[in-house]
Amino acid sequence: MDDEESSPAVLFGLRQELPGNLTDDFCEIHIPLHSAGAWDIDGARSFLHYILPRLQLQLAVIFLLTQSLHLLLRRFHMPRILSELLAGIILGPTVLGQIPNFQKALFPQEGDIYINLLGKIGFIFFIFLSGVKMDPKTVMRTGVKAWTIGVVASAFPVSIGLGFSQIAERVIHRYRWPTCRNIVGIQNLYAFPVIASMLVDLKIMNSELGRLALASGLISDFFSGLAISSIALYIIGKYSFAKAVTAQAFILTIGLVLLIIFIGRPISLWIIQKTPEGKPVTRVYIILMSLVVLVVVVLTDNVGLHYQYGPFLLGLVVPDGPPLGSTLVDRLETLISGLFTPLLITYCGMKVNLVEIYDLNFMMWIWCIVCLFLGLKLLAIFCPAVMCKVPVKDAAALAIIMSTQGVVQMSFYYTNFVNQTFDGETFSILNTMVLIQAAASHLVVKLLYDDSRMYTGYQKRDIQHTPLNSELRVVSCAHRIDDVLAVRKVFEASFPTKESPLSVYALHLVELVGRATPLLIDHQLGQKSSNVTRTQKMIEVLYAYEQQYLGLVSMQQFTSMSLTKFMHCDICTLAFDKSASLIILPFHRKWNHQGKLMLDSSVLRVININVLENAPCSVSILVDRHKIRRMSPLSSVYNVGLAFFGGTDDREALAYARRMANSPGVHLSVVRFVPWDSYAGVSQWDAVLDAEILKETRMQGAHQDNIVYKEERVKDGAETALLIRAMEESFELIIVGRRHCDDMPQLLGLSEWTDLPELGPVGDMLAASELNKPVSVLVVQNQIVKKK
Repeated sequence: MDDEESSPAVLFGLRQELPGNLTDDFCEIHIPLHSAGAWDIDGARSFLHYILPRLQLQLAVIFLLTQSLHLLLRRFHMPRILSELLAGIILGPTVLGQIPNFQKALFPQEGDIYINLLGKIGFIFFIFLSGVKMDPKTVMRTGVKAWTIGVVASAFPVSIGLGFSQIAERVIHRYRWPTCRNIVGIQNLYAFPVIASMLVDLKIMNSELGRLALASGLISDFFSGLAISSIALYIIGKYSFAKAVTAQAFILTIGLVLLIIFIGRPISLWIIQKTPEGKPVTRVYIILMSLVVLVVVVLTDNVGLHYQYGPFLLGLVVPDGPPLGSTLVDRLETLISGLFTPLLITYCGMKVNLVEIYDLNFMMWIWCIVCLFLGLKLLAIFCPAVMCKVPVKDAAALAIIMSTQGVVQMSFYYTNFVNQTFDGETFSILNTMVLIQAAASHLVVKLLYDDSRMYTGYQKRDIQHTPLNSELRVVSCAHRIDDVLAVRKVFEASFPTKESPLSVYALHLVELVGRATPLLIDHQLGQKSSNVTRTQKMIEVLYAYEQQYLGLVSMQQFTSMSLTKFMHCDICTLAFDKSASLIILPFHRKWNHQGKLMLDSSVLRVININVLENAPCSVSILVDRHKIRRMSPLSSVYNVGLAFFGGTDDREALAYARRMANSPGVHLSVVRFVPWDSYAGVSQWDAVLDAEILKETRMQGAHQDNIVYKEERVKDGAETALLIRAMEESFELIIVGRRHCDDMPQLLGLSEWTDLPELGPVGDMLAASELNKPVSVLVVQNQIVKKK
């Protein structure tokens, strides 16, 4: 005993005092926690014998294997859950567990409790954050289509499941009845967090299909959970000995719900009131909310409910979005979703044993039950979706998305496994089904649904093909008030008239933080944004412009609250729905009054690139330098210059410039850059179209004093750059096309120095960060028409 007390296991361990019969009062158990490391002169034990070093090594192995698998499988569009579950199966008895002493050394049974505990904590906060991101009001705001699909999808499988359980009990052994009932119940559940995660993985959350899946999934989640819980209470209540327990559980559940609503909600509102406007919630309140989550878990477990329901309900009563919801998601999301929640999935995979399966008859029953109810769910979603006039392929994709399984179903499987309702074989087969279904659903949806095709236009939607005496429809996007002020100046130069009115669809872009469901707010319907202060200022600026040109300008304003990686979907969808001819995007760089760069956002740049690739009409990027002070006095004439090299984008830029030239307050100078030597790189048809639009411009200039046309002969890109630099001194706005032929002599050598390919060589030169001239630039790309 003296040797043990002096050993590192005691010096760096924990001592537990437990009641027992070995001594008069207690017995001592020494739990080795820390290794003495280099100071362990005895060297009697491996560092794997100590709890903390072993746990750190376990986490490192799990994380390394999971990330390695994900890097490999994401090339095949596989979801992250597949890598996490596969990692567990590899580390479990199915693969590496077959190596003698592997699991005993690295994953001993007595060490399971720590990974299990971390995984459960991660899942608790994952469910809480899922509730925070959800807006319960969305259920009431969804249309008839989502309600129809959601209600039918939850009611049909549940009703079939009641009858199936009765039939199955006649052919399955009595001791398998609880297993069968629980499998049927879990198969009938719809998990909104799983649906939302899948849509993010597939990058279709903001598509029409994604919005319908979120709305229908939210309704199905609510009704299926309510139905399954009610049926479970009814079945338990049929037994006389359990009636009192059922009544008590029901009363305690109602009490817990009321406690969360009338205490959790006021706490959240109190935190919001204590937070200054525009500021994130402080760390103390985040810790307080985390503590409340853990308290609610304890209460939920003692009431008799599955421990996930309490945190989920608490998340629902927390107001989504800023300041509280967004700060909770921002502070907790990375750690919870990136480390702790995957531990639960991997841990479940480590319990999968596909080597030792004995009851093959019942395993076949499990496969039949899972496949049957998967088919019923697919049918229950597909049929009402088709009846609601959803295209057949989209309806099939919707059914697969809503029927997929993930971490929520796995948590129910694990709870039943711990409660010994499921044996090891059943648990292994069910997790294998999750693995197969997660992989198959992502692949099939990728094949069925291509969100880019929804923006495909076979008709021309550009300025060139919009007659001068017809309405011009423009979608303008803004992230800041500066963007609105800049685009207003362009609109004023566009010269709307009664014969050629201007319809503007202004889209104010707000990053979605602390919410799962993206929003498109239509301000014409009286809807308001949660970010009232910033959005309202932008709305007022554009409404003032509409009043200035009353009857000539039609203004419709929207606010899009979305994840930044999906914002381009909202922009393209709005342009497609409104049949717009042009989208105006703000540049990702901003300058201050001294001409110094004050903002360079890579996120906004990615949004612009995605819009350029997917837009259903012409696109322009507005490089705004209106803040920079002018050295010369401000003129009443707005000087616009256009650099013309040839090609479809330059023709589109010239078509817009000619519209501006109809305004007496605009002076347009068209500079055509012509090579010294003949150039045969341009197609004959392009050359004809270039000559035609330039001829029309010269004819227009012959009747208008505010249009000047001239040609400049250049040898290469160096001479072109000198002339472009000279134009910077003369104009307030320069319009250029984005794309040109790679071997065009006028631009020879400029492409090698291009930092921003989305602007083209000329636009990149004019948008250089070191340029501090008060000249704005409009880079135009003509509509990309997809071939049939």
